[in-house]
Amino acid sequence: MKTVGFDEGEAKLDWIGLTDALIAGHKLSRADMGDMFLYRTPDTGLVRGAVIDGLGFLVKTATIFPENTAKELPTVNGSVLLFDDAAGLPEAMIDFHLVTKWKTAGDSLLGARLLARPDSRKITILGAGTQGANLWSAYRALFPDAEFTIWNRTFHKAEAFAKTYANTRAESDLETAIRGADIITSATMSSEPMIKGAWLSAGQHLDLIGAYRPDMREADDEALTRARIFVDSRDTTIDHIGELKDPIARGVIKPQDIVADFYDLGSDSFSRQNNDEITLFKNGGGAHLDLMTSRYILNQWSS
Repeated sequence: MKTVGFDEGEAKLDWIGLTDALIAGHKLSRADMGDMFLYRTPDTGLVRGAVIDGLGFLVKTATIFPENTAKELPTVNGSVLLFDDAAGLPEAMIDFHLVTKWKTAGDSLLGARLLARPDSRKITILGAGTQGANLWSAYRALFPDAEFTIWNRTFHKAEAFAKTYANTRAESDLETAIRGADIITSATMSSEPMIKGAWLSAGQHLDLIGAYRPDMREADDEALTRARIFVDSRDTTIDHIGELKDPIARGVIKPQDIVADFYDLGSDSFSRQNNDEITLFKNGGGAHLDLMTSRYILNQWSS
């Protein structure tokens, strides 16, 4: 069985190449997936698996400990095991953080590639942690001339982020950070909506990543009702993540308001209709995306 470490694996990866691989993966048969969640407030345990004909099987385990930040430890940890398609034999152990970084940011990047205005130049990142850094790298690949704004609840962390990354400024006021952007990408662990729909303007693209539990949300009801809503997978978002599950349960939106997911890429439905509409993409990050990303990583590493 092969073992792919973080540095050696990442050396051969490319953000646009990954989005191409995700598009190709969604042209294959629909993935069969299963998730098991374990909750111990404020911590979450997750075991997820996926199988796709032609790509094989994947099992991913993860622990999410939000309070690790105060201990200067990673908040998310786990392992990824890839099995071959022909015989189901263990094929590769791939570094968990490598898969998570590229899957999560690549998922959002594909959403932006399909939905954001091509002339977008001002990108706001909400959250100055590890995921914020990954998003900066990913979005920079698609929008090389972009100017970035970073917002964080703790402003000194935003200032430190801005000093580290080129063409980036820190903003202390959340409303200002959102109003001034063409693209807003949010990777917070907020349980209460913090992005107000009243702050959004015509032509913006909103990328929501942080909420992954039924009790978590980043955007308010008005943001959802003002935007055309897209997801990476209906199967892993609508009934599982508070961003959609909560407003659907209260009748604010309906499941039919989800315009498309990545399995609709063969049609024209997963696209922006005009330069004035607001597009909202919910990154749910299902195990099928871990599988597609892991297969891309292994292929690149082996080449």
